Amino acid sequence: MKKTQPKAAGASADASTLISARIAELDDWRGETLARVRALIHEAVPDVVEEWKWRGTPVWERDGGICTGESYKAVVKLTFHKGASLPDPARLFNSSLDGNVRRAIDIREGETLNARAFKTLIKAAAALNAAGKKKPAKRT
Repeated sequence: MKKTQPKAAGASADASTLISARIAELDDWRGETLARVRALIHEAVPDVVEEWKWRGTPVWERDGGICTGESYKAVVKLTFHKGASLPDPARLFNSSLDGNVRRAIDIREGETLNARAFKTLIKAAAALNAAGKKKPAKRT
């Protein structure tokens, strides 16, 4: 299966088109899973920005990276840029658990993602990014 590649780095609308094309070309459970995850991300953070980076990886951002959506033969992998700093009471993270920064969720065929917990995780990632963007108050 040929992966859709961007002709040049472009605006979010172009990235959204490329992500839609990737979902369409993954005409099996992986495409369905990536489409569902994408919808949940947009429900959780309606003003999320979609990007297409690293030679064909869907990325969702708001005030910085939230997560990527990679598709492999056996899993759809959602890698959270700052996952190690996020609370995960539902224990969705099941991959890349030893790193100091990132955490990932691997979804295999037939597995169901806890939508409520996932949206909570997405919101927490966006809030963490926003908190990092705030400038400290100037001292006088």
